[in-house]
Amino acid sequence: MKKIKKYHQIQDYIKKRIQTQKYPPDSYLPSENEFCVQFGTTRTTVRKALDELLKEGFIAKEHGKGSKVLERGKYLGLLSIKGFSGSTDYKVLTKVTEEPKIVEWDPVIGFPLSEDEKSSKCVYFQRVRYIDNKPVVLENNWYALNALEPIRSEEFVEGSFFKTLSQEYLIEIMGAEQELRSVPASGDNAEKLGIAVGAPILHISIRFRTSRPNLNLYGDLYCNTTEYPIRNSYFL
Repeated sequence: MKKIKKYHQIQDYIKKRIQTQKYPPDSYLPSENEFCVQFGTTRTTVRKALDELLKEGFIAKEHGKGSKVLERGKYLGLLSIKGFSGSTDYKVLTKVTEEPKIVEWDPVIGFPLSEDEKSSKCVYFQRVRYIDNKPVVLENNWYALNALEPIRSEEFVEGSFFKTLSQEYLIEIMGAEQELRSVPASGDNAEKLGIAVGAPILHISIRFRTSRPNLNLYGDLYCNTTEYPIRNSYFL
């Protein structure tokens, strides 16, 4: 069996403690010297582990203070409302409009499925994101049943599916592909977004790659950007 490098051991140890809130957001990690003693290693190795966590967005280094744990839950999935993460002026709410359930794959998904995914049914759920009680994003989500069991919405950590993956399953988002286009709102989409049928909305097809083999998350989003512009964010 291939031996795991020491810095990977330290990186995984710290990451799991961040994911499970043992190192909560805005707190500071123990010093490099403390990790050296704990793992019986050098500061160079500890720094390598911290550099990897920095690249993954788990921590930020502050001069004279050390490594600060970053908040990973102040975003609307990987698409967020501009200015939302630093503002308390918006009242933000997510409603699950269709509970997670086992279904066949929907041909509307904008990316080709892998052979493993094709051999499995999928889990589907739908959410609507509200800002100041106005619906902003209608979100359809799918993932392969053979990669992850259905998770009930009441089990979502702080109402967040992505935070649930991170904290309860230790699954991280590793990257994403997306396609954007302007489309007229259909009847069902218009009703759920509270806009006129045919009004222009932003349609986003997205596929998230995760740290679990064979688990991709597929999204089909319809965004009303009239009042709230959408921006990318890779924190959850």
